[in-house]
Amino acid sequence: MQALYVLIPMAPLVGAILAGLFGKQLGRIPSAIATIIGVAIAFIGSVIVFNQTRAGMTFDGTLYQWANLGGLKLEVGFLIDNLTTMMMCVVTFVSLMVHIYTMGYMAEDPGYQRFFSYISLFTFSMLMLVMSNNFLQLFFGWEAVGLVSYLLIGFWYTRPTAIFANMKAFLVNRVGDFGFVLGIGLIYAFAGSLDYKEVFAQREALAAAMFPGTSWMLITTICICLFIGAMGKSAQVPLHVWLPDSMEGPTPISALIHAATMVTAGIFMVSRMSPLFELSDTALSFVLIIGSITALFMGFLGIIQNDIKRVVAYSTLSQLGYMTVALGVSAYPIAIFHLMTHAFFKALLFLGAGSVIMGMHHDQDIRNMGGLWKYMKITWITSLIGSLALIGTPFFSGFYSKDSIIEAVHASHIAGSGFAYFAVIAGVFVTAFYSFRMYFLVFHGKERWMQADHGVHDAHHAHAADDDHSHDEHHHGLGPHDVPHESPWVVTLPLILLAIPSVIIGFMAIGPMLYGEFFQHGAAFNQVIHVANEAHPAMEELSKEFAENGGAMGMALHSFTSLPFILALSGVLLSYFFYMVKPSIPTAIKEKTKFINTVLENKYYFDKFNETVLAGGARKIGEFLWNFGDAKIIDGFFVNGAARMVNVFAHAVSTFQSGLIYQYALAMIMGVVVFLGLFVTMMR
Repeated sequence: MQALYVLIPMAPLVGAILAGLFGKQLGRIPSAIATIIGVAIAFIGSVIVFNQTRAGMTFDGTLYQWANLGGLKLEVGFLIDNLTTMMMCVVTFVSLMVHIYTMGYMAEDPGYQRFFSYISLFTFSMLMLVMSNNFLQLFFGWEAVGLVSYLLIGFWYTRPTAIFANMKAFLVNRVGDFGFVLGIGLIYAFAGSLDYKEVFAQREALAAAMFPGTSWMLITTICICLFIGAMGKSAQVPLHVWLPDSMEGPTPISALIHAATMVTAGIFMVSRMSPLFELSDTALSFVLIIGSITALFMGFLGIIQNDIKRVVAYSTLSQLGYMTVALGVSAYPIAIFHLMTHAFFKALLFLGAGSVIMGMHHDQDIRNMGGLWKYMKITWITSLIGSLALIGTPFFSGFYSKDSIIEAVHASHIAGSGFAYFAVIAGVFVTAFYSFRMYFLVFHGKERWMQADHGVHDAHHAHAADDDHSHDEHHHGLGPHDVPHESPWVVTLPLILLAIPSVIIGFMAIGPMLYGEFFQHGAAFNQVIHVANEAHPAMEELSKEFAENGGAMGMALHSFTSLPFILALSGVLLSYFFYMVKPSIPTAIKEKTKFINTVLENKYYFDKFNETVLAGGARKIGEFLWNFGDAKIIDGFFVNGAARMVNVFAHAVSTFQSGLIYQYALAMIMGVVVFLGLFVTMMR
């Protein structure tokens, strides 16, 4: 079976190499087919392995030892259990849908082969991350997905905003990765190993140790450092600022990276490290508070966005906050469950947004849309399904995972759970409001593209006329005689295939994943992430409630009288009233709340703080080091100073080079006298 395990990540890598190195020789369509076949092989292999692990067949072993340095083993190995195979299936399925979708979406782009190479390479990197059985390989996959995301966000490299966005993503993730490396370093320093199994075997000893020279618990320090890495990858406040700007990349990578894979790497990592996190309530409270802030306050920003992709991007931030909240209350199975359901409906929403952008001739402003349901019926229906799943409509996949998170927080007694409960409850209304604001403005109401002023758009697209790409996401817009059109089948087919799990996967999976034995037994330790004890009883209480309600069907029926459903319905109805019935009300509210609107439009001033304080401070430090250290010390003292000293010495010596023989004779006699004096002194 090891051969199959190796084949799964290697197949996308081979496709990436073929498209990347030999794309020009192969041509556009063969390059695309090569990468699609590679990802399809990975998906089929993942399904086979998933069925094997469900039957009890797990694996934890080393495939290749790179080096052994004084006891430090640098290895490539796989940990195959239910958590791993679930992630493998999600990653490969969403990636396969994105590959097929890309054939239509990027059909006219000159970087066609390069794009397929990048997304296939990204799939390989993510698979290596989730399949790893040691921290070295985890870190390799962690950094590899960051590198490929840098390439994908800046795919249109002649666009200044894309270059700024990918550099921003790269730098912000380096901040998080610094904490991640510190956490891994502490683990090796005190556990003496980078292998998951060996580290988890010492978890009790790590929990009893103190960080040297401080009163800090070592396990708390390790877990917080690891979570800082997750804050970068999974875009948690304040390291979230890169994700909205990453929308500068093509829409397919928004679905691949920012819905199902890269941004969920942090959630997966914390779940995998749950045996360590369970030993520190302080670390769990830190995780809970950060997730709560992200879930609520990033949702507010979605309300004022007018770029269709950015609305979905802020929705991703908010939902990542929900997953993090679940981690904070030790509901690890629920966090992973929401990761899975979210992957399907959020990829659906991103790809649906891309289909709308194509139909609107690359106008992304929802204020210029309206009435598209008549022209793009498949995109309309699938986008509606994605929106209903996102807001937690009963029987849809998002309902089961989102409602479980809310119930888990309500059942928790960990510090910060009170604020967290308020945040996730309020977030239900906010999510419903901004999701259906976008839905109504795009698909219903007046057909506004006929009178849209396409010369006035968001500032970050103002450079469109200077870009030389033939297919991009600039605001071209429809002309006065143009009509929106449905996308080709290579775009709509992935929408349909993603809509199916967005409806049914929650109902099918909630029983075995949350309350069955799906996560109980793993290759590395007895209870991978299903932890229910006296200190963290959330999962135990939810299990009893689920059984009392009569399973998935009873849970959905019971929810119609619950507070989350009422809040979600209120958000939908209010958005309909504001934007379909009385569109003057939002304008009036905006005028009355200019201060709040300004704060939201400036994204709580995180970017300005980073640019002014952090980047500005770093620039001033750099200027000081250059002016004082480089110009005065290195150049002024050492380099130029040495030159000046040689010059002074040369001038002094040159006075003796007169060309007069008697002066030379006098110098020789004086030298002999000095030499004899030194000789006599030394002889004494």
